[in-house]
Amino acid sequence: MPDDVGMTAAVQLFPTCIGDVVAQQTATDAERVLDALGIDHHRPSATTCCGQPAYNSGHDGPARAVAKATLKALDDGSDLPILVPSGSCTSMVRLHWRELFHGTPEAEAATRIARRVRELSSYLAEHTDALRELKPSLAVRVGYHDSCHMLRELRIKEAPREVLQTVAGLELVELDSSERCCGFGGTFSGRYPDVSVAMADTKIDDMVAAKIDVLVSSDPGCLMQLAGRMSRQGTPVRAVHLATLMAEALA
Repeated sequence: MPDDVGMTAAVQLFPTCIGDVVAQQTATDAERVLDALGIDHHRPSATTCCGQPAYNSGHDGPARAVAKATLKALDDGSDLPILVPSGSCTSMVRLHWRELFHGTPEAEAATRIARRVRELSSYLAEHTDALRELKPSLAVRVGYHDSCHMLRELRIKEAPREVLQTVAGLELVELDSSERCCGFGGTFSGRYPDVSVAMADTKIDDMVAAKIDVLVSSDPGCLMQLAGRMSRQGTPVRAVHLATLMAEALA
């Protein structure tokens, strides 16, 4: 899709179950950014979870049962990009649904959807010229956290940084721990809470040493983990989704 987007551009936005239940602001801010770019968008009705928690725990049957409703909602017969403001959920749908639904009546639909799914920052990075024309501005010192699924499975690293660099006044600081796991890992944090907290604490120590104002990521799960731990420690660093920071800069 060209960089000079207009109202002819259109996408679907799959907010994910975290976006529906815990991080509603992330989906709302993603819509605000798309609105600023003049990109038509809509949220498919009846989406729930992509099935990742059950799938990662080895429960393929329950994962399919959960994901089937989302699959039906996304398979609308169009070829519109499906934007997902979550690296881990993007990875699940784009890379693992084909295996999850292999040999089932939903196999072809899973393949169709996988081809359409895009992680949000990778889509926005294709429109950096249009973003700059909107003159986003925010005087803030930012560190970026690369989520495991997004970095290691989707191989997306530069795209969110390119989006952040469209913001005048923003100083992007490369954290020593930017590629280190936050310790969330979905069910991992529940099974191994002590290890999970220790992993989060090492990242928080790095943020404090780097003297950043805001930690940005493209994965709500990571942000939930790190923001929760920072609130308990009283760490004076905000943790926000890329969409939220961009919406603030465009405001």
